[in-house]
Amino acid sequence: MNAVRIPLNEDCWLGINGVPASMGGVRYRQAIVAYVRLLHSYGMYAELSLMWAAPGANKATYQPGSPDRDHSPAMWASMAKTFRNDPNIVLAPWGETVVNADCFLKGGVCEATFGSSNERYATAGMQQAVTVMRRAGYRGVISIPGIDYANNLSSWLAHIPKDPRRQLVAEAHVYGKNTCSSVACFDSTLAPVARRVPLIFGETGETYDASSCGSSHISTFLRWADAHRVGYLTWTWNTWGNCSALISDFSSAKPFSGYATWVRNHYAATRAAARLLPAKARTG
Repeated sequence: MNAVRIPLNEDCWLGINGVPASMGGVRYRQAIVAYVRLLHSYGMYAELSLMWAAPGANKATYQPGSPDRDHSPAMWASMAKTFRNDPNIVLAPWGETVVNADCFLKGGVCEATFGSSNERYATAGMQQAVTVMRRAGYRGVISIPGIDYANNLSSWLAHIPKDPRRQLVAEAHVYGKNTCSSVACFDSTLAPVARRVPLIFGETGETYDASSCGSSHISTFLRWADAHRVGYLTWTWNTWGNCSALISDFSSAKPFSGYATWVRNHYAATRAAARLLPAKARTG
C-alpha cells in the first residue's frame, strides 16, 4: 500500500465541546501531524478526512448527515493551513453524506438531522469547503465524495465545486450489498467520472456490515478499479476482530480473514506487476 486514509474528529481538532485539553486542540493536531510524517517516511500518501462532526454544543461522537455550518468551515481552514506546505496529502472535507447533491454542494438547512429528536441543522457545502481551503493557502488535492453515503456518483459531474486550482478528485465508498456494488453500476455511474477526473474508492470492503469474510465482492471491486485506473483504500487497517478488519494484531500484521488475505495478495501482485513495467508505462 502507498496511501492511508485518516478519519478526523471535528471537536478533537478544534478542542471544543468538552474535549479535554490533554487530548484535543493543539495536542490532537500535533499527533495527526506526527502520524502523517511517519507515513511519509515510509513512502505513503495520507488522505485526511473529516468524519465525526456536530452542530452547536453537541458532541461529535458519530458521523452526521453532512458537515455543519457551526464548526466545519473552521476545521477546513485549520486543516488547510496546517498542511498547506505538504505536497503528499489529500484533504477530504467530508466522508459520507445523506443529503441531496444540491444541498451537499451549496449547504443549507436540508435533509441532515442530528440527535434522537431528528433536529435539522445548518450544513456547510462542498463549494464552501473548497473556497475555505484555497483561501487558507492550501494548493493541493481535495477529494469530494458522492452522495448516498458516498456510494452514488451519478450526479457528481453536474455538481463539481468550482476550484481555481482544478485539483479535485472524486471519491466513492463501495461495499458489497451497497446500491452501487455491481460492474454494471460502476460502468454506468463511476466510469464516466473516472474519465473526467481522478477517482478513488476512499473506502471499500467485502460488505459494509462485516458479515462476509470472503472475497467475492472485493475481488470484483479492485479488479474493476485496476482496469479503470481508479485508486482504492481498503477498509480497515485495524484489529476489530470482525470481517472488516484487515489484521489480527499490530505486531505481526497477520491477515485476519480470507478477505484480508485476498487484499494482501492482490496488493502484492499489483506491486510485483508494476515493477515489471517500463518506467514510462508507470508514470501518470
